[in-house]
Amino acid sequence: MSASTDAAPASERLHALDALRGIALLLGIVLHAAMSFVPIAPRIWLIQDTHPSLLLGLLTFTIHVFRMTTFFLMAGFFAHMSFHRRGSMGFVKDRLQRIALPLVIGWPLVYVPIALIVIWAANFPNGGPPHGAFGWMPPLPNFRLTHLWFLYVLLELYVAILLLRGAIVWLDASGTLRTLIDRLFARIIRNPLAPLVLAIPICIAFCLDPRWGHSMEVRTPDQSLITNAQAWICFGAAFGVGWLLHRQVDLLRLIERRWLPHLVLAVGLILICFVLAGVMLSAPGAPKLPYSFATLRLVSAILYAPAIWITTFAAIGLALRFMSGFSPAWRYLADASYWLYLIHLPIVMALQVALSQLDWPGLIKFAVILVVALPPMLASYHLLVRFTFIGAVLNGRRAEKRVLPHGGIATA
Repeated sequence: MSASTDAAPASERLHALDALRGIALLLGIVLHAAMSFVPIAPRIWLIQDTHPSLLLGLLTFTIHVFRMTTFFLMAGFFAHMSFHRRGSMGFVKDRLQRIALPLVIGWPLVYVPIALIVIWAANFPNGGPPHGAFGWMPPLPNFRLTHLWFLYVLLELYVAILLLRGAIVWLDASGTLRTLIDRLFARIIRNPLAPLVLAIPICIAFCLDPRWGHSMEVRTPDQSLITNAQAWICFGAAFGVGWLLHRQVDLLRLIERRWLPHLVLAVGLILICFVLAGVMLSAPGAPKLPYSFATLRLVSAILYAPAIWITTFAAIGLALRFMSGFSPAWRYLADASYWLYLIHLPIVMALQVALSQLDWPGLIKFAVILVVALPPMLASYHLLVRFTFIGAVLNGRRAEKRVLPHGGIATA
């Protein structure tokens, strides 16, 4: 099977998915801005605000469920599109420019101010390096990739998919195996239980990790150059699903039609998992619970893994249903989102430390962080990036020449 030849609808869907990829990055800024308000012990962020918020805790939990899976699915989708437009060598050159170069140059530029801000936060009783954090320059393979870990994992996935594709093409000269893979994938996606099928590998990974359950999430490889199994399974599977989806673009119509049941199920599962996460965190101090921690952990894994995929499908369906068609505003934000995400963390962290001791409600301080941080970051994009060589590096070509599907960071 090949990608759809229905050019106009495909173009409309590309606008929606490009916007969704940008939203996934922008939600990362929202997530990090809320982290200091999460009411959890031991502290998991550089500082814990004096006015924690259960509502912001739910917000961070919800974003954690689907954001990176959605992002990596979009990355796989647009990677397949870019690969077949540019060819192998063009694809590799493009990825080195737009992914590897920002990682190599950007890491020291954000790590140094982050380190200084953490030292500043340590002057407060509720601040400093989080519990269990490595030293400033831990021995290899431990390495603080910070929030740029997603670029590192993207590079790994690009290498993996190129090697896998090369092996399949070499072994499958007739194309029979690729046809069978496309048919099997289409059968899975057409089944209403597709999110449950896709959830099986990550559910098994959760169950096999004795540390999972103390923190209900996919463990991100932000502290090591060796990507952990959970990240490989969850984000690698999402990347592969995106790659295969672009081979059969019409399957997106099924995901779009199911947006409402996926959304209802996602909301229910997220709320149940949020409650279970709170119960498990309190389990050591609550010996009279009718169920053991192991039982709670198993139930949580069985529910959380499908929640990841159902919520991801809900996000894609919502984007396709309500964001198809070209929007200058969404296109601008999609282009800007990469730069904003690269630079946001030191700015957000500094504001969190500065506001942490004020006697204001947590929601007010959270809003202040976003209102103060976002305008100068957007201004920096417009003045320093959008029409300069930096924008050409990050987004592929200069803004005034970009038209979907050729331009934009979508192919990242």
